[in-house]
Amino acid sequence: MKKLKRSERLVDMTQYLLSKPHTLIPLTTFADRYGAAKSSISEDLAIIKDVFESEGLGELQTLAGAAGGVRYIPKLRTDHALRFAEELCEQLQQSDRILPGGYLYISDLLGQPSLMNEAGKIIATAFSDREIDVVMTVETKGIPLAYATAAQLNLPVVLVRRDHQVTEGSAVSINYVSGSHKSIHTMSLSRRALKERSRVLIVDDFMKAGGTIQGMVDLLGEFNAEVAGVGVLVESGAVETEERLLEDYISIAILSDVDSKTKSITVNPGNYFEK
Repeated sequence: MKKLKRSERLVDMTQYLLSKPHTLIPLTTFADRYGAAKSSISEDLAIIKDVFESEGLGELQTLAGAAGGVRYIPKLRTDHALRFAEELCEQLQQSDRILPGGYLYISDLLGQPSLMNEAGKIIATAFSDREIDVVMTVETKGIPLAYATAAQLNLPVVLVRRDHQVTEGSAVSINYVSGSHKSIHTMSLSRRALKERSRVLIVDDFMKAGGTIQGMVDLLGEFNAEVAGVGVLVESGAVETEERLLEDYISIAILSDVDSKTKSITVNPGNYFEK
């Protein structure tokens, strides 16, 4: 590319780092890209590192040595995350979201890329120090959040289906019990979708008792895969502790109560902010 002024180089370098999170980039990549000395590149990275950390955009990790380089780790500062969670709670508490049967309508929120991107940053931040190979969710509502999280971690997404599709090829199917309704359902995963012994981050939009997520955990057992973590956008706080099938997870918001008579909804920031 053409020779850039230092200010232009800083902008382009920042964009390059943001587009390749969790990727080790050798200093020679930037030196060759801009036709600059490694010492100049190191100075530029020090500036970017200071800005990232002061603005709560994440960390810039540098590794010394011949095989070293720089790696951008997206992280959302806790105060920024809490502000987002409080805004999310306000939206979830709108009375017109109540559906017959006491259910809550959230599909419109799941369709907002900016909202899902922020939620994905929170989940990615929570598990940024863990070794993860893929992000997994079950169709269909969890897909936007899974992709937003995977983008921050620079990982592929594995989609579990509720009904096996011929186009998926050979698949593993299991039955699982819904934690909320105690009814039996089926989920399946293509044998080609996940390598054995993968480390998997499970992401979902809503969790009541955790039956669906526990089903995914059981399905991973068929692949000798390991659960690296579980993150959900909203969890139900109306479930008794002994009824919950899952203990180790993080949530961004907790739905405590839905009163169809008074049209009132109570939502608070999730357990992520208790850690």
